[in-house]
Amino acid sequence: MSSATAPRISDDKLTELIGLIGGADSVELKLTVPMEDRARGGVSLGIDPLEAQMRQVYFFDTPDLALDRQGLVVRARRIQGKEHDSVVKLRPVVPDDLPRELRRSPNFMVEVDALPGGFVCSGSMKRALAGMDVRESVHGKKPLRKLFSKEQRAVYAANAPDGLELDDLSILGPVFVLKLKFVPQGYNRKLVAELWLYPDNSMLLELSTKCAPSEAFQVATEARAFLAGHGIDLGGEQATKTKKALEFFAQQLSSRSAEGGA
Repeated sequence: MSSATAPRISDDKLTELIGLIGGADSVELKLTVPMEDRARGGVSLGIDPLEAQMRQVYFFDTPDLALDRQGLVVRARRIQGKEHDSVVKLRPVVPDDLPRELRRSPNFMVEVDALPGGFVCSGSMKRALAGMDVRESVHGKKPLRKLFSKEQRAVYAANAPDGLELDDLSILGPVFVLKLKFVPQGYNRKLVAELWLYPDNSMLLELSTKCAPSEAFQVATEARAFLAGHGIDLGGEQATKTKKALEFFAQQLSSRSAEGGA
């Protein structure tokens, strides 16, 4: 295990982070765990993989990731044993600059994701879905737009490139995900472990915990100490699940297009 310490946020960025947290609804602290720490850390934290929940995650974008360049993420998930859902997410955002009607919606949430050395503030409009909706849409039996509510479509229309409709988007996915919520012994907060399994057999393991904005710095300090004490490397390279998925599937679409044109 590397002995590197977690990267620090500069003073200027720290001031920005404090301002964003003050306007957010919640904070999620995240850590990408080096894969070489996965087995040892899992045993140390008491993780039982057989208790994990299975998910399929689909993203929708163009082959050249036009939505991603606009700071727009469009996603749907199939979730074992729970309601499926869809999300239209904006990032980065400044909470005070968001339209008032968005902030008033019970389906819209502003969250700061903080990880060692960086952070991003996002705004998400979410919708619960019936069991078969996602499967039918990704298999072409229903238009993609049917996965999204009127509120979500409005957020999309206000932020997507001109002329790019939801039904024009390509399906990027799925990614198979194992998600486990647990409270490790000796720690009084719920942690979440997510293992993302990509089609090229690469994996990304993330640990996270959510908290209220007012307790973010205290929870971050306690979480860092707890994880470091259980052999988790806080200085490993950090990655985002969404970015890795978008780049992988965009490359896959590009390769198929090139083969088709050959």
